[in-house]
This record gives sequence, C-alpha cells and structure tokens, in this order.
Amino acid sequence: MLRLAALGFLQAEPLNGYRLMQQLEFFMSCCVSVNSGAIYPLLRRMEEKGEVRLLPETTSEFGQAGKTYEITALGRERWHQEMLAHPHESWVNSRSRFAIKVFFFNHLEPAERVQLLEHRLMSCRLRLAHRQAQPKQANPYQEAVWQRSLDVIESEIQWLTQQLTRELSESGQAEALSAADQAALLTVLPD
Repeated sequence: MLRLAALGFLQAEPLNGYRLMQQLEFFMSCCVSVNSGAIYPLLRRMEEKGEVRLLPETTSEFGQAGKTYEITALGRERWHQEMLAHPHESWVNSRSRFAIKVFFFNHLEPAERVQLLEHRLMSCRLRLAHRQAQPKQANPYQEAVWQRSLDVIESEIQWLTQQLTRELSESGQAEALSAADQAALLTVLPD
C-alpha cells in the first residue's frame, strides 16, 4: 500500500524522500505507516524497477544536496494497474487500500472510478450480510464492539452509495443506479 500511495503522490510532482514522507504522513496516516526506514528503501526499489527516476541533485536553501524522484511512464502504468486491481487481502487492509485509491481518484477515468466504487460497495454488502448472519454475542462488551463494526460497514455502504451516485450523475449514467441503491441513498441524503 505504501508503494501505491507513494506513486500516487509522485503523479502530481517530483518529490524528495523527506517531502514524500511528509505528504504520506499528513494525508495517509490513517492508511499506511510511514518512516524513513521504509520510504528510502521503497524509493530505491522503485528506481531499480524503473518506476521512478532520480533527478539531478539539487541544493536546498540550507546547502544540503537532496535526491528528488519523479515517476516514469512505467511507474504510471504500474500505478494505474494497481489502482484497478482487487487483491485478496484482509478486511482492514482492503479498507486502507480503498481509502488510498479514493484519495487519488482524480487520476482515473470516470468509468474506472465507478468500477472501483461498485466493487467496494459489493464487498461491503457481502461483509455486512456475513456479519449479520452471525449469532449475537453473549458478552455485552463483545456485542458492543460487534454492533460498532456493523455500524461502520453500514456507514461505509451509505457513503459509497453517495459517491457512486455522484460519479454516475456527473457522467450522465445516473439511471444505471439500481432501485435498491436509489432507495438507500434517499435514507442518507438530507432533505
């Protein structure tokens, strides 16, 4: 996930390792863990794979030379493939990966955004159905946590439905939204 986020930030502008780490910490701290022990080896690996290139060294205002990286055409292609992929992973990781993807939606085509939203919506519905089919917890604390997890999934479904409706509306495909999704949306939108 760190690679996906790093390549996403490099889409916008070349960055040095420290600035990339700052961007990741500021915008992605809910999704990925960032430290210099991870970011610099990642940049080296991406450079070795041809996904980023090192720009000529520049001197900062403090007189220090710095390595600045920019994404390559191959890096953009691989980032795009990874954005559209649906890896089999834990629920927690899939939530974090999806948050990273949404953060960089502006680099995708409308149809690709719709595809990702629909896939995530389907995953959330399946997760909710599975959770709702489980027996009630006898321990009140466990039950409270269980209910909270259901609430989080239901909230995500509502948010995804709103985002999907907006994407479809902006692309002139609002009629593609199912009647169930339209009904669900009416329950979450303010009057």
